[in-house]
Amino acid sequence: MLRGLPKVTDKNVLVGHEWSDDAAVYRINDKQAVVQTLDFFTPIVDDPYLFGQIAAANSISDIYAMGARPLFALNIVGFPLATLGHDTLNQILRGGADKAAEAGIFVVGGHSIDDAEPKYGMVVTGLVDPAHVKANNGARAGAKIVLTKPLGVGVQTTAVKRGKRTEAQIDAAIQCMAGLNRPGGEAMDEVGADTATDITGFGLVGHLQQMAKASGVGMRLNVDALPLLPGTMELIAEGCYPGGTKKNHTFFKQQVDFAPNVTEAEQLLCCDAQTSGGLAILVPAAKADAMVASLKKHKALAAAVIGEVVADHPGRLAITR
Repeated sequence: MLRGLPKVTDKNVLVGHEWSDDAAVYRINDKQAVVQTLDFFTPIVDDPYLFGQIAAANSISDIYAMGARPLFALNIVGFPLATLGHDTLNQILRGGADKAAEAGIFVVGGHSIDDAEPKYGMVVTGLVDPAHVKANNGARAGAKIVLTKPLGVGVQTTAVKRGKRTEAQIDAAIQCMAGLNRPGGEAMDEVGADTATDITGFGLVGHLQQMAKASGVGMRLNVDALPLLPGTMELIAEGCYPGGTKKNHTFFKQQVDFAPNVTEAEQLLCCDAQTSGGLAILVPAAKADAMVASLKKHKALAAAVIGEVVADHPGRLAITR
């Protein structure tokens, strides 16, 4: 779909759409570049305030993934006001505003349209030193891969949709989605990192494969090291996972070498479509312990070394145990 679009030739565009990066980056001067991202989706939970929080956390996450600090946000809304009413929309917007405040920024405006299905998200603008942009082509062989949130959100929310769990029973997943990736951003500022990406709709495998392809490197992951939400593997065993996870598995397994002792359920976990997932931070091996310690200090939901970047099999992932 993007093939026929004009190629970006502005030399100040440091990051565009070439490598499926988390946000665009535009250089203002030698010390400052603007980072901008847009994300929105339909409700993932029933509670409108919580939906607003999750959508905002997801949108702001891209700024942290680029190594930047957020400056401000704009709302983007599609909403059936006549059927769901003003109060419901107010709660969504309040949830987004409160999450933005937690990130230390304000929502300064936005745009809305009448829409049959609710949709909410944000345009978020940030600032970064051009020398410190964490683009997808920044992976280097020898780096360790550190994950900052547990996996399994897609599986857990699908369980609610299918009546296998209540929202109260997946509270850990809901709090995971609503959590900012600010701890990862703070840890990268403190320790330093080669690059990072946030894990969302394409799952762990999809986002890391995009990074491997952009950087001309391979990656090796240890399935036993992956942090996951409680009950996730049991739900996968029951056949409870979203269509997006299955699509990820079908598409990305062409670029992934799963070891024979990695089960299909574990393969699906690696491909699980996340909403507001964690950061995968690539850090030089000598700094891996410091990164884990910094993430714990800043109260990240996980701080797991899950694999490493390798020079062989460029553009591919190997998943073993």
